[in-house]
Amino acid sequence: METRTGDTPQRRKRRPPDGREEPSRSQRRDQLAREALTPLAPGERPPALLAAVGLAALLGGGNAIAYAAGAHIAGKHPSPGVLAFSGLMAVLAAGMWTRRYIAVLAFEALLAFAVLLFSLLLVEAANLEGVLLSVVVIAGGGWLFWKLVRVMGRLAAPRQSSG
Repeated sequence: METRTGDTPQRRKRRPPDGREEPSRSQRRDQLAREALTPLAPGERPPALLAAVGLAALLGGGNAIAYAAGAHIAGKHPSPGVLAFSGLMAVLAAGMWTRRYIAVLAFEALLAFAVLLFSLLLVEAANLEGVLLSVVVIAGGGWLFWKLVRVMGRLAAPRQSSG
């Protein structure tokens, strides 16, 4: 049988005797990671979730209080849209406190947006204050985002049946 140089035989997936395909190495690793996740116990709130609830409550409450006190931004009183943001933060804080997956997901999306925004602002930072603020938001937001990923996994983990 003649073979040309450069030709290599195709790798074929090994099939067990029952005819099913074996899961790939990454699929096996994913399955092990899923099995290692334990669902949150009733009433359990991990520290990252508490930090997210606190941050949402502080941002929402601080904006509402500043608006009510008549704070000015660039010499103008901000529009009532500030209250919409405050309401959103209150809804997210309440949703995360009650351990709603969608609330944690929405908060993570806002965290990702904030990290991206402050990364862009870091490029334009003209003084040390701007650089420090951007670095703190990027580092803190990135850390909280990463920690909330595991919390979301635990929120989505199926409950083990006893018996």
